[in-house]
Amino acid sequence: MKPTFLLSLLFFTFTLSHLTPPATAGDRYVSGDNSGDADFIRASCNATLYPDLCFSSLSRYAAAVQSSHAALARVAVAVALAKAHGAAAYLSHQTAAASDDDSGAGSALHDCFSNLEDAVDEIRGSLKQMRRLKPAGAGNSDSSSVRFGLSNVLTWMSAALTDEETCTDGFEGVEEGPVKTSVCDRVTRVKKFTSNALALVNGFANNL
Repeated sequence: MKPTFLLSLLFFTFTLSHLTPPATAGDRYVSGDNSGDADFIRASCNATLYPDLCFSSLSRYAAAVQSSHAALARVAVAVALAKAHGAAAYLSHQTAAASDDDSGAGSALHDCFSNLEDAVDEIRGSLKQMRRLKPAGAGNSDSSSVRFGLSNVLTWMSAALTDEETCTDGFEGVEEGPVKTSVCDRVTRVKKFTSNALALVNGFANNL
């Protein structure tokens, strides 16, 4: 794994961990005081393709999100970035260990890793843009600038999802085996997080 990629992964993991409240007994992230906020997250997640995964991964942020579409979208993008980072780190290790004659898996791994690196960059750019957005009424009376920023985020998140799909598509001609199964399962899960984040960003845009 490249040192710069590892440092980037460790830094992002440290940053995301500070957004996560400590788990309580029974791993219940939502207390009674946050039940209304959790209901908002559940309702928002119902508009995604994977609502159960959406709610289980975001409900722990209920206190921070409250009833803000902007905050929910931002957290969803951050979670998608963390998942993509983790998968890219795994692929980096697998790529270094794979041989090119491993039933075509070596070549597919290299291509997949390249696509996933692109997806990480696109999701990272989306998160930076989300953090810069200042909703109307928060010192910004011009919602057009917010809409323009969100259009960039939607474009980048869509591109990231395409890159992730291209990654798994590259294994279609590869013989079944543990490498193919492991990589495709991991990246398919990342696609779900990216898809959910994209839907929530779109929900934020529609609620401006």
